[in-house]
Amino acid sequence: METREKIIIIGGGFAGLQLAKTLNNKNKKVIVLDRVNHHMFQPLFYQVACGRIEPSNISFPFRKIFQQSRNTQFRLTEVKEIIPSQNKVITDGAEFSYDKLIIATGCKTNFFGNKEMESRAFGMKNTQEAISIRNHVLMTFERLILEKSRSDDGDWNIVIVGSGPTGVELAGAFSEMKKEILPRDYPYMNFDNLKIILVSSTEKPLAVMSEEAQTQSEKYLKDLGVDFLSGEYVTDYDGDRVHMKSGKQIASNNVIWAAGVTGNIIDGFEQEKIIRNRYITDRFNKIKGFDNIYAIGDIAYMETPKYPQGHPQVANVAINQAKNLGKNLLKKNQSEWTEYEYDDKGSLATIGKHRAVVDLPFIKFQGFLAWYFWMFLHLMLILSVRNKLAVFFNWMWSYFNKDSSLRLIILSNKKNGTLQ
Repeated sequence: METREKIIIIGGGFAGLQLAKTLNNKNKKVIVLDRVNHHMFQPLFYQVACGRIEPSNISFPFRKIFQQSRNTQFRLTEVKEIIPSQNKVITDGAEFSYDKLIIATGCKTNFFGNKEMESRAFGMKNTQEAISIRNHVLMTFERLILEKSRSDDGDWNIVIVGSGPTGVELAGAFSEMKKEILPRDYPYMNFDNLKIILVSSTEKPLAVMSEEAQTQSEKYLKDLGVDFLSGEYVTDYDGDRVHMKSGKQIASNNVIWAAGVTGNIIDGFEQEKIIRNRYITDRFNKIKGFDNIYAIGDIAYMETPKYPQGHPQVANVAINQAKNLGKNLLKKNQSEWTEYEYDDKGSLATIGKHRAVVDLPFIKFQGFLAWYFWMFLHLMLILSVRNKLAVFFNWMWSYFNKDSSLRLIILSNKKNGTLQ
């Protein structure tokens, strides 16, 4: 009887989950390792941060996903080290051997080595960080309503650093929250004092998109009352003030960092196999110098004629690299394997109700039609029918009532570390 090949997948993001699904119920033994027990739909984290949807609506337990699987297992553990010479993965609770290893650890927020910024500003790369932003912003207003004066100017400035899709979508959502929701929740507060400030190192937002999308998104931001600071580089944040290279300072107690990502590298590899915090791979996603270790998604650096500087770190690349590798792993001979090439399907972003920009290979459009397209696409990408319905219901409720009932403040119990 043929022994099934044992494949370890580290990470259950877009790439890791797609690979596991491609290999599901095939003649392979698959083990998925992750430090959280659920897959997260990251493109909608900003809506969790703004209290528009619940985290559970965009989170999917791995054990539920693979409940009916005959060959795929999940282990909740954090990987500490890989020992390639022994084909071993060392975690905080166990050791795992493998025949083939796939690293799909994705990215984390890149603070560019600034430890002060990292300790004081909020990133938004996981569920906990999105909930922390919601808690912190709402607690600011709960505290302010108890005070008789405006107190600190920093309480009235929400600063978002980075004008990519995450930063732009956050700015739009907070601006709508300022206009439609907060005045009803806190009727005796003057929210004219509240400023949403988007700091960008580029001249226009969404620099990776078309010129039409950049121009229109800047107009949308201004229409919503967002203060867009272009060509500014944030150098530090001391907890009270955001410092910029130009010398400008902004008082703020609510700073969200959306200015870049960096790979989650695991110990065990020589530096020569890593570039820009990504593993160097060939066109089959095989890490340089290894025959049985692969990297897919944001953590993989693959040079191709179309992308000589590596592929963009977006979900579409991660999903399709995983599909391609999965199909290759199911073939008997490596001579039959297919090289990966990214087919760019386009990009899109939303900047509030009826405001979105869409760049497709064959057409570019903006406005309410782009907004409906954005909603439909994201709804279809959410995994389960139950979660699709939950998100759709919340969106429709918010659409017609300009409100939501999901602004829960969930803080930790300092005595025992539990949530209350």
